[in-house]
Amino acid sequence: MNRIPSMLRTLLAGTALALALAPAHAADFTMKIGFATMNDIQHQWGTWMKEGIEARSGGRIEVKLFPRNQLGTIASQIEGLQLGTVEAFTSPADFFAGVDPRFGTFSVPVLFKDMAHAEKTLLDPGMNPDILGLGADKNVQVVSIYTFAFAHYLAKQGMRKLDDFKGKKLRVNATAAERAKMRQFGATAVPMDLSEVIPGLQQGIIDGTQSVSAVYVNLKFNEISKILYELDDTMVVSVGVVSRPWLAKLPADLRQIVIEEGQKLQPRMMSQSRTLDEAMRKRWLDAGGEFIKATPAEQTRLRQLIGGVGEEVTKDNPAVSAFYKKLAATGAKY
Repeated sequence: MNRIPSMLRTLLAGTALALALAPAHAADFTMKIGFATMNDIQHQWGTWMKEGIEARSGGRIEVKLFPRNQLGTIASQIEGLQLGTVEAFTSPADFFAGVDPRFGTFSVPVLFKDMAHAEKTLLDPGMNPDILGLGADKNVQVVSIYTFAFAHYLAKQGMRKLDDFKGKKLRVNATAAERAKMRQFGATAVPMDLSEVIPGLQQGIIDGTQSVSAVYVNLKFNEISKILYELDDTMVVSVGVVSRPWLAKLPADLRQIVIEEGQKLQPRMMSQSRTLDEAMRKRWLDAGGEFIKATPAEQTRLRQLIGGVGEEVTKDNPAVSAFYKKLAATGAKY
């Protein structure tokens, strides 16, 4: 006689426990944001996107961050964006050159004077909409563009002058501008995923690499070389990109939130990138590293060597040429 009430009590107790442990409201959608780095400006973009989207969506979108290529290689994550299996990804624009070659124009050397100049150029009201439209016909939606920092050069043997490039194999992000620049330096460009760089240096596949201070600090490149050679010739510019197939699954209000949150982050990211780069430079020095800055004579020679790279690598593609010329003309205003 008492078995049924007892069973009911057990079931009710179990149900109550399950309800107590269950989240108050499960998200309707999950947004995975991938990136190859960690604890840097790209990680910051993911963090701020998560905060903004989850708050504005009232928890209807749950955002999860996946640093250090946890979702796959850079190439596979970009492919995932196009297929809709990766909802968002942020990386240097260079890696999207295979999607649309206009993404490669941001790595044209001597295009930007400094980070503040790059900010004015990239956020110019007449330029920014064109940038955010890149790749739209290839299933990707750019929602943010922001500076990472100037790239510096590191080699196992150390680099202290322009002639030290000669005969070396240096890792690049695979754009035509980077390959042309390395040819002018007398070096060979070797496209390579970030995860392969340290093994490549250790195994002698490459002699050196170009990257930003944050990457050298966070991945402990100081264990390979203490010297970063500064030419301040190439700005690393990153993009925050969302999958258009995934966006198409969202209700209109949530789709608008995702896009707007990315766009409104742009000025904040520009400012933060300068702050973080200064901090990373200090950390490199504190770890025993040093910066070797090119002499004025080398800077003059540098511009003679690579000043024509932009025109050289864009002239054969009318769309790329027009985009580069507009980008350069926009920069000339500031």
